[in-house]
Amino acid sequence: MDFKEIIFLHKGKIAGVILGLTLGLLIIRYGFWKALFIALCVGIGYYIGKRVDEQVNLKEIFLKFLRKD
Repeated sequence: MDFKEIIFLHKGKIAGVILGLTLGLLIIRYGFWKALFIALCVGIGYYIGKRVDEQVNLKEIFLKFLRKD
C-alpha cells in the first residue's frame, strides 16, 4: 500500500483532522465567536465556489435566498 492509496482510503478522516486543527487554532487565537464567524465565511465561500464549479447561475442562488415566500 503506497501513500496515495492511504490518503484515498482515509481522505474523510484527514480532512476532518485538518478542519478540527484549523478550527481549534482559530479559537485559541481569536476566541470562539470570531472563529465561528471565520468558519461560517469559509463555508459560504466553499458553497459559492462549488456552485461556480458546477456552472450554476449565482444570480438565481442569491435571488432564491432573498425571495420572500
